[in-house]
Amino acid sequence: MFRLRVKIFYIYIIISFMLSAYLFYLISKYSVEKFINYQRHVKSSKFHERPRIPQIVGHYVGAGGAVGNVSKDFLNTNNFAPIPGVGENGDPVVIQAKDLLKMQQLFQLNRYNLLASDRIAFNRSLPDVRKPKCLAKEYPSSLPTTSIIIVFHNEAWSVLLRTVWSVIIRSPKHLIKEILLVDDASDRAFLKTPLENYVQTLPVVVSVLRLNKREGLVAARLMGARVATGDTLTFLDAHCECSPGWLEPLLARVRENPRKVVCPVIDIISDDNFSYIKSFEFHWGAFNWQMHFRWYTLSEEELAERRKDTTLPFRTPAMAGGLFTIDRKFFFDIGAYDERLKIWGGDNLEMSFRVWQCGGEVEIAPCSHVGHLFRKSSPYTFPGGVSGILNENLARVALVWMEDWSKFFFKFNKGTEEFKSLNVSNRIALKKQLNCKSFDWYLRKIWPQNFFPAPNKFFGRIQPIDLSTFDYQEYITLMKKINLIVKNLNPELKWKFLIKYLSENVKKIAESMKIAKHSSYCLQKPKSNSLINQPYGQSFLKKCSLLINILDEEFVIDDYGRIMTDEGVCLDSFRKTSVDGGQLIESAKGIKMVTCGSNKPNQRWIYETDTYHVRNMNGDDCLERGMTLIKDDSDDKYEVFLNPCDVRNELQKWMLFPVAWK
Repeated sequence: MFRLRVKIFYIYIIISFMLSAYLFYLISKYSVEKFINYQRHVKSSKFHERPRIPQIVGHYVGAGGAVGNVSKDFLNTNNFAPIPGVGENGDPVVIQAKDLLKMQQLFQLNRYNLLASDRIAFNRSLPDVRKPKCLAKEYPSSLPTTSIIIVFHNEAWSVLLRTVWSVIIRSPKHLIKEILLVDDASDRAFLKTPLENYVQTLPVVVSVLRLNKREGLVAARLMGARVATGDTLTFLDAHCECSPGWLEPLLARVRENPRKVVCPVIDIISDDNFSYIKSFEFHWGAFNWQMHFRWYTLSEEELAERRKDTTLPFRTPAMAGGLFTIDRKFFFDIGAYDERLKIWGGDNLEMSFRVWQCGGEVEIAPCSHVGHLFRKSSPYTFPGGVSGILNENLARVALVWMEDWSKFFFKFNKGTEEFKSLNVSNRIALKKQLNCKSFDWYLRKIWPQNFFPAPNKFFGRIQPIDLSTFDYQEYITLMKKINLIVKNLNPELKWKFLIKYLSENVKKIAESMKIAKHSSYCLQKPKSNSLINQPYGQSFLKKCSLLINILDEEFVIDDYGRIMTDEGVCLDSFRKTSVDGGQLIESAKGIKMVTCGSNKPNQRWIYETDTYHVRNMNGDDCLERGMTLIKDDSDDKYEVFLNPCDVRNELQKWMLFPVAWK
């Protein structure tokens, strides 16, 4: 009898657990909002009436990954209900445990914490993050006026209007000619008549312009620019907050030179809690081999120049594209935007190349700060797919502005070749009409720190060789020939001659390698570090791909001896030392991939053409591959490290295998 009671008790526990789990599933499947509305409806309805079933118009990912349904009512509800003091001074918003489920459900609509945003006032205070010298800086009284152009698509009410209010309360009123809100075919009800009615109550002129169908950022900005009447145009994204003193530095620089395009420092608004986070001021924008925009630390020479006056704007090879001020006449004189760019992507590089190559300048003003809401993923749909649209946009940019480097883009970026024959004749004609400079000029003069291949750089693989089985005599013969020339030259001239001869023999070496017995392993760049968005850390030897257009295995070497790869990282040697009994003892030495420097001895390498050693110029150490194959979940690999150079050590023999990059 006792055992039977125990069994019944356990069955009761199991059933209770299952019922609880099922109840949790139901709550995660249907939003709290819908559940409450349903209860209210039932209470207020007559017994015989059925509750209205909401129309399903989309989906969200709920707690624990459970997929629920999003009703039209849910999408079109504006839940803005600010709580006094919440989010003030840019502080984070804390959500109580009881609201976490609702927070997760709302998060999916815009891919940021909408519940937190709806609790923050439109005119919340922000910290003044400017440096003291910026606070003391005075600007001319006769600055040009500006039209603020903000494009939005299904933006949250609280986020969009906080952007607008931040412009109003932190800008001198006489400088704001108008604010133009351009709607790229939003379908949220609160962004229709309610928005039009609300902006009529604002203390500056605010107009809502609308595209009839989804056309994207470029078309929407062009609509705003054509309507604008200010001396300048200031473009902002719809999820920004302008900080104190943001506008004057931008307008003052354009007043000095109408051919300057000036960007603020872009601070961070957290998508998790809406806190305002100051970013590092001395970053400039550029792009990687896939033409994806990246932030990079200023060069050492530029940083040294900044120390003289930290308030002065500095040049940037490319701009992020979402936030900048430009003279209105110059904007149209230089070609406005390429109207064939779709939805989003590539417009920032197209504008950057065009401005630089056609007589303008792109700058960042360190005394101007604007916060931008950065999301980990996008909530927007892209008609035709994200990758297809982005690849087509970037292909247009490459075909018009990059000349030989467009061949590099198409050759090494999968999915772009189908766009090689796009019709860009109208933009080529504009380029000719404006008498624009070449992309080669841009790389040499505007971004000399670049890590792109060029005629005066080596581009290709770095592979270990085993002379006991290596039967490709032509490479050895070529190295002997080069060695006779470079034997008594300084390292820089050695690299110049080596690069020249390898570049001239790319096809011959590639054809001969097809039949030669050689190593199937290549030095490869490390995986990207998610925190800094750069490949960083230890490099390994991994199996080479059968193709030669895999970017992870390609390196660029300049005549200084930097071994560079995509994302601006270089092969660097390091030595760890310690002091023991007053004596300096070397405890470890090795290699890693780190951010490239201008004249770092640790990043300077030389290729010994008589012994096939890759030697670090900072000492007498050479690259050496490990003897033991490391078994990895994804790829088997060999470790690469530094050891004293030894001409007899076969593990220190390396081949520079040139690859045609265009």
